[in-house]
Amino acid sequence: MKTKNLTRNLLYFVVIGISVFLLFFLITCSWIGYEVKSQCREAKREYGKDCVMSLTELLRDKNRSFRSRNSAIWALGQLGDKRVLPVLKSFYTGNVPSREPLNKKISQYELKKAIALAEGNLNISAIIWRIGYAEK
Repeated sequence: MKTKNLTRNLLYFVVIGISVFLLFFLITCSWIGYEVKSQCREAKREYGKDCVMSLTELLRDKNRSFRSRNSAIWALGQLGDKRVLPVLKSFYTGNVPSREPLNKKISQYELKKAIALAEGNLNISAIIWRIGYAEK
């Protein structure tokens, strides 16, 4: 009897743990999708092209802050569009420091991640937030 109750309680904890994990995962995916869409809206408003091309123009714009340009790199990586590979690679030196300030230079770490995602590496969060996403 005790073993049966212990097994049942353990099962409840496992189910609750999995449920909490999935909830946080979905919230995180939604937040990422919201941020990407927000970055796209702002870049499209300024550069007037589709999302990927507008973010690419923002990245190339030397008048923009490094933080804005690094945010564009992140969003381009999340979008995973192969068209940006030449641009991303043109900024990538291959020297990824352990820490780098996002407001003082182009982030090699963000570039490395964005290049990997644009080359087709798995992005589980994008699978979730892209559901129902159509660029407008």
